[in-house]
Amino acid sequence: MGSFQLEDFAAGWIGGAASVIVGHPLDTVKTRLQAGVGYGNTLSCIRTVYRRESVFGFFKGMSFPLASIAVYNSVVFGVFSNTQRFLSQHRCREPEASPPRTLSDLLLASMVAGVVSVGLGGPVDLIKIRLQMQTQPFRDANLSLKSRAAALGEQLVYQGPVHCIATIVRNEGLAGLYRGASAMLLRDVPGYCLYFIPYVFLSEWITPEACAGPSPCAVWLAGGVAGAISWGTATPMDVVKSRLQADGVYLNKYKGVLDCISQSYQKEGLKVFFRGITVNAVRGFPMSAAMFLGYELSLQAIRGDHTVTSP
Repeated sequence: MGSFQLEDFAAGWIGGAASVIVGHPLDTVKTRLQAGVGYGNTLSCIRTVYRRESVFGFFKGMSFPLASIAVYNSVVFGVFSNTQRFLSQHRCREPEASPPRTLSDLLLASMVAGVVSVGLGGPVDLIKIRLQMQTQPFRDANLSLKSRAAALGEQLVYQGPVHCIATIVRNEGLAGLYRGASAMLLRDVPGYCLYFIPYVFLSEWITPEACAGPSPCAVWLAGGVAGAISWGTATPMDVVKSRLQADGVYLNKYKGVLDCISQSYQKEGLKVFFRGITVNAVRGFPMSAAMFLGYELSLQAIRGDHTVTSP
């Protein structure tokens, strides 16, 4: 049976770091649109954040994801690649051969990666969103917030990632770090299927038969398109996840996924679940292009190959 390969994890770490640097400014905009107040459309949100917080506002909460999402992507890519390789070789029972990948192998490996991603990514996403959202204006119409707002003044709830983790654990216990995990699971399992599968098939389709593997340009294009597809289709559940995770900075409004869906729909209609879809799809392209390109090129460098190999 095929060997477990650690280089997939190392390459995923490098790709993850590249994707965070490229995508975090638009991720901040996406989060503010989905869980924030009074931003209107994407361009209005960008102008508002820049006016209130300057260019640094777009990089709020980036230090934690830069350190942690690199590890998170390392695990996701390592788990996907090794699971898919194991399934393909187990099916063919020919360890020395490079068996063809089937849709079922890719589907199962993507689902496993999605489940694993929630275990690691839930707390990462929660801390990132809490740090991004704490500069939000209060809903002045909500009377229950007025006294709390007056008491807090301009002081931020969280002074940084470590303080944010400590505050959540102290107030909500360890389970508080997994607020919104069920919504994340409903987002990431199908999301990773629509991430890895389009990437593999697109990169193979773009690559001429004479080539041993896809070129960096093919990797960049296939990765970008796969990211746009995955993030675009994941938007409705991403809205629910963002709201559940942002909930709790100042008060708790939602009892769970269904309650969040119900309240959001009653107050804002069906369109609320597609809030941020444009910025999600647009942001998904450069982030995923950087992710896959970083992954493939670093994997090539680690293995000493001269051809790019799909995960």
